[in-house]
Amino acid sequence: QVQLVESGGGLVQAGGSLRLSCAVSGRTFGTTLMGWFRQAPGKEREFVAAISWTGGATYYADSMKGRFTISRDTAKSTLYLQMNSLKPEDTAVYYCAADLRPTMTRMRHPGEYDDWGQGTQVTVSS
Repeated sequence: QVQLVESGGGLVQAGGSLRLSCAVSGRTFGTTLMGWFRQAPGKEREFVAAISWTGGATYYADSMKGRFTISRDTAKSTLYLQMNSLKPEDTAVYYCAADLRPTMTRMRHPGEYDDWGQGTQVTVSS
């Protein structure tokens, strides 16, 4: 099992930036895939981005490309999500998640992931 704790959310004006962090502890594997998801009120949980914890390969939802950047620092056991040019529609609770033995074709599905953080609120004002 992997323990995940997000931080870095908050209130920001449209056009601003935030960097989310996710502290990772517990047992990871060479195959572990780490992901960021978000969920707005009344909406389903939505894939944002994912990264291979060991190899660093990155994957993005099409709508996030160019504005969001996922990264990780394995020495610090921390996952990051840099969010730029934020829009009011980016307002949501953001979650990090771990998939210990991923099926890559399912990486965009929340049900694929084994462990989740508690989430951090991001609010973008217009």
